[in-house]
Amino acid sequence: ARPLDPDGAFAAIRQAAEAGDFPATTRKGHVQQVGPAARQAYADKVVSFVTTAALRPLKLVVNCGNGAAAPAYDSIKRRLAAQAAPLAFVDLFLQPDATFPNGIPNPLLAENQPVTGKAVRAHGADLGVAFDGDFDRCFFFDETGAFVAGEYVVGLLAQAFLQQQAGATIVHDPRVTWNIRHIVAANGGQAVQARTGHVFVKQALRQTGAVYGGEMSAHHYFRDFCHCDSGMIPWLLLCELMGRTGLSLSALVQQSMAAFPSSGEINFRPVDPAAAMARVIAHFSPQALAIDRMDGVSVTLAQWRFNLRASNTEPVVRLNVESRADAALVARQVAVISAMLT
Repeated sequence: ARPLDPDGAFAAIRQAAEAGDFPATTRKGHVQQVGPAARQAYADKVVSFVTTAALRPLKLVVNCGNGAAAPAYDSIKRRLAAQAAPLAFVDLFLQPDATFPNGIPNPLLAENQPVTGKAVRAHGADLGVAFDGDFDRCFFFDETGAFVAGEYVVGLLAQAFLQQQAGATIVHDPRVTWNIRHIVAANGGQAVQARTGHVFVKQALRQTGAVYGGEMSAHHYFRDFCHCDSGMIPWLLLCELMGRTGLSLSALVQQSMAAFPSSGEINFRPVDPAAAMARVIAHFSPQALAIDRMDGVSVTLAQWRFNLRASNTEPVVRLNVESRADAALVARQVAVISAMLT
C-alpha cells in the first residue's frame, strides 16, 4: 500500500523504460483465488473503526450512484446488523452499471448533489451519503439536504479521532486550513500540512505517525487502514460522532462554517496560467503575513487567506479563499482574484 515516490522510483522506472533496460528473471508469479471471506474481513475491519454501542438511531440515505460501492456497502450493512447497530438505510442506485443511467457518480459536482439532498428531505433522514464511482471518496448531506463542504468534514473527523486518541497527529492539505487547524488545536492534537495528493498524504502519515489525514476533496486516509484512503470509514465515524454528541450534522458544522467561511474550490482557465498566478501573487504580496509555496501558493493576510494551484494535467488554476468569520470578505476577495485570473 506504500505509493512509489514520484521523484525517485517513478523516475527510475521511466529511465529504465526509455532505455529498454529490463533485467531478465526466472521468478514466477502465482495466482490465489480469494472467496467471500475477503470481503467479510474487509467489512470487519471497516466496522472496527467505530464502537457500535455509541451509535444512536439514525436514518441514512446512501447513494451508490450505480458505481462500484454497493457490494462493499452491503457487506458493511450486514456486519452492522449483526452487531445490532441502530442504523436504518434508504438506498439509491445500488446496481453497478457502467452506462451510469443516473449520471456520472461524482457528488462533488453541484449538478449531481440535488438527488441525494432531495431524498434526505423526502425520507426525513438524519444524514445523506453519496459515493463516487470507485468509492474511495464519500460526500455528506445534513438533515436538511444541504451539502457539507469537504474541509468541514475533515475537521469533524479530526475531532472524532482526537476525542478518542488525545494528542494525536492529524494531516491536512494546504487548500483550506484554518478551520481544521483550529479544531485540532482545540482538541489537543498536532496538525501537519502535506501536499495535495494521495502519495504525499500517505507519506506524511507514515513519517509522522498521524492517525488520520484528510483532503477537502473528500479523500480521507487512516493510519490503521494501511495508511490508505477509504470512502466507507468516514460515514461510520460521522455516525458515531453524532451518536456521542447527540447533535445533528448541521449543528456539528454550524459553528465552523460561521467561524471560518470558505469559497469552495473555483476553477479558472486563463490563457497563461503561470502569468495569471504571478499577477495575483504580486498584487497581494506587499500585505501578506506569510507566503507558503508547498503546494501552489498560499497567501495569508490579516483576516483572510487564499491558495492558488495550477493543475498538472490541464490549463486550469484552482482557487480557494477562506476568512475569519467574514463571508462577505470571502466573496469580495474571490471577485478581486477572479478579475485577475480571467
